[in-house]
Amino acid sequence: MTSYVFVHHHIKDAETAFTRGERLLAGTDAPAGTRVLQFCPSRDRSEVMCVWESDGIDAVRDYVDSTLGESSDNAYFEIDGTVAMGLPHAAAA
Repeated sequence: MTSYVFVHHHIKDAETAFTRGERLLAGTDAPAGTRVLQFCPSRDRSEVMCVWESDGIDAVRDYVDSTLGESSDNAYFEIDGTVAMGLPHAAAA
């Protein structure tokens, strides 16, 4: 079953996080069935909000935490598919 996951990530080291964020957007090492729909940094680059489509919240959590390397400052929420589909999909492939 497809889930939609909203991730709110507080960034400690913006340069490193955004370099790693490029890997998230590319999705080359993402688990099967997991893809980013939206990646939105704040103006001051202190946080990023992402929306993911996946088989579950755990797959997204494991992938984002391992790629960004700052798991303690990430918050994950499952959101309704109708909410996710109403968001702009600037990063959609």
